[in-house]
Amino acid sequence: MGQSVCSAIMEAESMELAITVDVVPEEKAIGGIPLAKDIEAFFEAKVDAVVDFTVAEASVNNLPLLAEKGIDVVVGTSGLTDQDLQTIGEKFTESSCLIVPNFAIGAVLMMHFAAIASPWFDTAEIIEYHHNQKIDSPSGTALATAEKMSSASDQWDDDPTVNESIMGARGAKFEGIPIHAVRMKGMVAHQEVIMGTAGQTLTIRHDSPDRESFMPGVLLAIQGVGSLPNGVTIGLEKLLEIE
Repeated sequence: MGQSVCSAIMEAESMELAITVDVVPEEKAIGGIPLAKDIEAFFEAKVDAVVDFTVAEASVNNLPLLAEKGIDVVVGTSGLTDQDLQTIGEKFTESSCLIVPNFAIGAVLMMHFAAIASPWFDTAEIIEYHHNQKIDSPSGTALATAEKMSSASDQWDDDPTVNESIMGARGAKFEGIPIHAVRMKGMVAHQEVIMGTAGQTLTIRHDSPDRESFMPGVLLAIQGVGSLPNGVTIGLEKLLEIE
C-alpha cells in the first residue's frame, strides 16, 4: 500500500514526493526518492504533510513526534484504539491529523448509505473480506460502519441465538450489530452491509479489487488535510461534504 501511495503522489501534477521512510533495504527505494529508516528524516526534509501507512504500534510512537513539529498527517493505519486516538488528538494542537478507515470513496459512500438506511431496519450484519496478509480484525472500515449505524439507530433486535456450538460463529458484536471478518487469498478489500426487516432485506456492498481504488481518496486527503481544524479528524466525510 505504501508503494502504491508513493507512485500516486509521483504521478500527481500538484504534488512532490520528498522522502520515504521504511525498514526495507535501500534498493527498494521508489523512483530514486531518498529512503530513510528514521522518522526524523521528515523534519530535515521540511515536508508539508506526511502519509502514514504502517502498523498501530508505529503510528502511536511516530504521530506525536510529527505533531510536535506541527506537521499535518494523513493516516491509513488500522488497529488504533479509542485510547490511542485520544492520546494522539491531544498532541495535535498546531496541525491536523486525518485518520481514514478506508480511502476508497465508494466505501465511504457505502458507510454513509448504511447509516441513512439504519433507522428503517430491525436487524443488520456486516461482513468484511480482506487479503490474508491483514493482521488485524475486524477492519477499521467495518468498525466505522458499525459506529455510524449504531449512532443512526439503537433499535436493533436481539440476537435470537441460544446455542452457539462453535464460539464466535455469530461474529463479534458492536452495539448489537454482528461483524464477521474473512481473510482469504485472492481478495483485497470488500465489505457487505446486510439489513433486514419484515419481508425485505437491503444489501449494500463495496469492492476494491485493486489498491488503485484507494488512490483518489489518498490524494484528496493529502490535498485537504491542511484545511481541517487542528486535532484529529476521522474519515473523508468532511472533505467529501457528506458529514
